[in-house]
Amino acid sequence: MKKYILLIAAIFLASFAYTQSNKEEIDLMQAAFGMDKKALVADFVKPSPAQKDAFWKLYDEYETQRKSLGKERINLLNQYAEQYKTMTSEQADVWTMKVIDLQKKTDNLIVTYYKKVKAISDGVVATQFYQIEYYVLAGIRAELIQNIPFVEKKP
Repeated sequence: MKKYILLIAAIFLASFAYTQSNKEEIDLMQAAFGMDKKALVADFVKPSPAQKDAFWKLYDEYETQRKSLGKERINLLNQYAEQYKTMTSEQADVWTMKVIDLQKKTDNLIVTYYKKVKAISDGVVATQFYQIEYYVLAGIRAELIQNIPFVEKKP
């Protein structure tokens, strides 16, 4: 599982390194990430045969929304890469508030789909979904925190 997290983090860090990424490159990175992540989820989340189709339909719906938030994250990372050395106090505040808002949206999305998964399956399957999503998310957040330079205070 650790190799999946490293791959996922590498994709996000690569997007940070390429501040001029275009839509097609972002879509390609997200597609590769999505396939690897879906394989990870399939290894970890175990709906019964009767629940399987409904679970994967919900999961695909969730991934569509998660990818939209992922694009926002990539855009914020690109913005930070362009500005972090010269960021004003006002720019830093605006950027940070956007990051906080995006984190709330991401966390709320996982909780929303936890409830939807539980409604079509059971508490164990829903908890497995919740655990793997937060495991992946925590790995990505940790890699980003470790690799993104701190904003510099201007004299």
